[in-house]
Amino acid sequence: MKTFKISMLMILALIVSLSVCAKPKIRIIATGGTIAGVSASSTSSAYSAGQVGIQTLINAVPEIKELADVSGEQLVNIGSQDMNDNVWLQLAKRINQLLNGEGYDGVLVTHGTDTMEETAYFLNLTVHSSKPVILVGSMRSSTAISADGPANLYNGVAALCDPASKGHGVMVCMNNQLIDAKDLIKAHTTDCATFKGGTFGSIGYVYNGKPYYYRQVTSRNTINSEFNVDNLTALPQVGIVYGYANCSPLPMKAFVDAKFDGIVLAGVGDGNFYKDVFPIAEKAQKDGIQIVRASRCPTGPTCLNGEVDDEKYHFVAALNLNPQKARVLLMLALTKTHDWQQIQKYFQEY
Repeated sequence: MKTFKISMLMILALIVSLSVCAKPKIRIIATGGTIAGVSASSTSSAYSAGQVGIQTLINAVPEIKELADVSGEQLVNIGSQDMNDNVWLQLAKRINQLLNGEGYDGVLVTHGTDTMEETAYFLNLTVHSSKPVILVGSMRSSTAISADGPANLYNGVAALCDPASKGHGVMVCMNNQLIDAKDLIKAHTTDCATFKGGTFGSIGYVYNGKPYYYRQVTSRNTINSEFNVDNLTALPQVGIVYGYANCSPLPMKAFVDAKFDGIVLAGVGDGNFYKDVFPIAEKAQKDGIQIVRASRCPTGPTCLNGEVDDEKYHFVAALNLNPQKARVLLMLALTKTHDWQQIQKYFQEY
C-alpha cells in the first residue's frame, strides 16, 4: 500500500512537472510575401514573392523549436499586393478557430509588407481572443544576403511565447520593433526599418528573445471588438480617392457610378476635398454612399468638424486612421449599419 502511494505521488509530480515545462503551442500561418521570396542572386533586389513554403521557413529558423511547440500551415502564397477580402476572411476565421477552438497559445502570420498594415488592422477588428497574434515579414527575400526574415520570424515567435504579450491586440514584429495594428505604417519602400508606429510610436521591442512593452493600446480591438465575420462570405465595396492639387472628380464619380457602398477620401491636409470633388461626395452621401474623410499626410488626425462641417454633410472623419485603414474599418462598419453617426462612433472607438 505504501509503495502504491509513493508511485501515485511520483506520477502526480511528473504530471505537474510536465505541465510546468510544456512549451507554448504556436501556429504559423503563411500567406507568402517577400519573406517567402526568391531572388535571382543573393545580391539582387529583383525577386519573386511567395515562392517558399511554410515548412522551409520553419526549418530555416530551428531555434524557434526551443521556444515553442511550433507547427505551420500554408493559407495562400502570394505577394501582398494581391491581398484581398477573401483571404482576409479566411485568415480571420482560421485564427479564431486556432485560438478559441484548437487550444493554440498564439498565432504568427507571415505576410508581405505592401499591405501588412491593412491585414493587421483587419485582424485587429475581427480576431476575438486576448491571446497574441503577430504578423511578420521581411524586406529582403529569403535568398538575399542578410535576409531579415529569419530574425523577424524568431522574434515574432519569442514575443508570442511571453505572457506579457497577451491583451495588446494584433501586432507586427519587424526589425526588433513591436507595433500595434492601428498605428502601424510602412514608411519606406525598401528599408528594413520601414515599419513605424505612426503618430504614437511602437508599443515595445524584442531583445535577446524577450519582448518589452512600454505602453498599452487603448482603442477597442480583438476581444473587445463587436465586428464578427464568421458568417460573412464577402465584404462591402469601399474605394479610396486620392486628393491632390487640381484634382479630377472622375475617380470619385467612377466609384459612385459603380454603386460602391462607401468611399474614403485620402484628402489633402486635414482631409480636405478639391472644389470639383466636393459636390460629388456631397451627393453620394445623400444617395446612401458613406463618405469618410482621411488624410494623405502620414501622421496626425483628420479632425471632426474641422475645415469641413462633417455634421452638416454627414461625412465621417477618420481621426487617427490613415486612408487604407479607414477603408478597412468602414467596410466592417457597413456590415452592421449605414447610420453615419454610429459609423463616426466606431471611428472614435476603434
